[in-house]
Amino acid sequence: MFNVYFLNKRDLLLCQLLQTVPSIGDHLTIKGRKSKVASVNSIDEKFYVEVIFENVNKTKPTTKPTIDISKKKKK
Repeated sequence: MFNVYFLNKRDLLLCQLLQTVPSIGDHLTIKGRKSKVASVNSIDEKFYVEVIFENVNKTKPTTKPTIDISKKKKK
């Protein structure tokens, strides 16, 4: 069992006790976000895994759906 710390830049994302350490180039999902392992460093019996998240482009709809005003009740 290995202590594995997942880092993004210098921010700690997650620490887990795992049976296998991920290798460079593996694809992971951390907190619902897809990522790729950039580097693995071991200090004492701790493994520090640097990950890079994939960019997600969120697009907004350009037009709003039209509402038929004639069907509304008039007061």
